[in-house]
Amino acid sequence: MTLAEQFKLEFPSVRVHCQTLLCRQQIELDKKMFRDLAGETIGVTGANGFVGRAVVAAILAGGGTPVALVRDERAAAFTEAGDIRTVGDIDGSTQWLPHLRGCSLVIHLAARVHVMAESEADPLSAFLRVNRDGSRKLAEDCAEAGVRRLVFASSVKVNGEETRYAAGGHAAPFTEADDPAPQDAYGQSKWEAEKSLSEIAAITGLEVSVVRPPLVYGPGVGGNMHRLLALVHKGIPLPLAAIDNRRSLIGVRNLADLLILAGQHPRAGGRIFLARDRIDLSTPDLIRALARALDTRARLFPVPVSLLRFAGKLLGRSAEIDRLSTSLQVSIDAAENELGWVPPVTEAMEFEAMARVYLKGRGTV
Repeated sequence: MTLAEQFKLEFPSVRVHCQTLLCRQQIELDKKMFRDLAGETIGVTGANGFVGRAVVAAILAGGGTPVALVRDERAAAFTEAGDIRTVGDIDGSTQWLPHLRGCSLVIHLAARVHVMAESEADPLSAFLRVNRDGSRKLAEDCAEAGVRRLVFASSVKVNGEETRYAAGGHAAPFTEADDPAPQDAYGQSKWEAEKSLSEIAAITGLEVSVVRPPLVYGPGVGGNMHRLLALVHKGIPLPLAAIDNRRSLIGVRNLADLLILAGQHPRAGGRIFLARDRIDLSTPDLIRALARALDTRARLFPVPVSLLRFAGKLLGRSAEIDRLSTSLQVSIDAAENELGWVPPVTEAMEFEAMARVYLKGRGTV
């Protein structure tokens, strides 16, 4: 069976199906970008999610066998993995052990993520229950099952929400050596999870690698990036031309590649790695890149950032304005120097892929 034939699956979600088609096309264009995973059986929690689908596709492309570790049977429709194992709700009591048989590596993506409209009375407890307690139990069961290494997808939010950037010069980006400074419940839960995993590794000898990505984009993306795509596609003028910032982003296929490398490389055990693409972008440059990928014109006009922030306060959208106007940059020196990692997919390739999937989902291509 060819790699292309392995991906001939249909999904009920148009966006998921389009992401699968794009991954298949990329594999046929350049199979060399995928790592040799022949003989590897790799567990992937959250295999049905945005990043999980890209990780599963990369494992299949490399000749490995992905095992989808998902919450319930409904998730089976959203993953290409042939071996699907349902684990139920994720918390400190999840029984991962019987589902880890045969896995030499586990990539842990499943998490409670930050949401726009929080429904929990105590959000921190809800985040900790899944992200810290569920991860700790997974690590304990991995150690008992004989899994060699656990790769934990954390978040740059462990480092903080912004790095300082002054016009005319670049501020120091976040590094793995910086003191953690999470500012919200999600970031705090990821930091607590990292500490718990480190404790389990010290007790059991399980190898743990941590990857902290910034905002992830690519084919099939949802959330804020999808909304921004829609605004640009509709030609809505955006008052963001005066913003002078720098943001690190990472394409979903680059993140999948680094997660897999962190599971393979002998020097990655016990290490933390920040992740990003090759180039950091300002918010106006990001919008221009999206417009180019959509084959349209970026409609930007300048409004002082102080006025944007004032409007954000009035409308209760300060957090969104902060994300658009502040800088958040990370260094990938550790991944480059220790692992020899180079992001395999260029920003232009990923923007174009994201735009194609978005347009296919709208039935416009």
